[in-house]
Amino acid sequence: MRPTLHVISLAACLLMLSACDGPFIFAAGGELSGTVAAVPDRWQLDEDSAVAQLETRPEDPYSINFTYVQLDGRFYVYAGDTRTNWVKHIEKSPLVRVRVQDTIYPARAVRVVSDEELSEFAAVWANLSAIQRDPMSFEEVWLYRLEERWLAGH
Repeated sequence: MRPTLHVISLAACLLMLSACDGPFIFAAGGELSGTVAAVPDRWQLDEDSAVAQLETRPEDPYSINFTYVQLDGRFYVYAGDTRTNWVKHIEKSPLVRVRVQDTIYPARAVRVVSDEELSEFAAVWANLSAIQRDPMSFEEVWLYRLEERWLAGH
């Protein structure tokens, strides 16, 4: 293939990817689109664990794919022992949006610091597949529970 054709093909692929809302496989994306709904009092999604999308940094949306865990009506986002870009964004602003299928839930990410809650999550996470590492084996863990956003001024 000639170099010009390579450049045109690459440009076309990049243009298609930039038209997507949200992340593409392992590449981060921007603002998510979908039907917005309130965060439920108790999460009761069809699957206890599946792939969804998380949007951080409201002023310049950054979104990623992740595997969520739903446990006893709570919804978790997990980065393992890695302080990822999205973890850094949450440290600056806990306001996030999560898209499950076509529904977007504006939420607030609360870092889990309770050993008891972390242990409950770890029991589920470690059993999702043979390649999942037990969160209890890490010195530091980046686990967030998604909750309803606080009202302005709170």
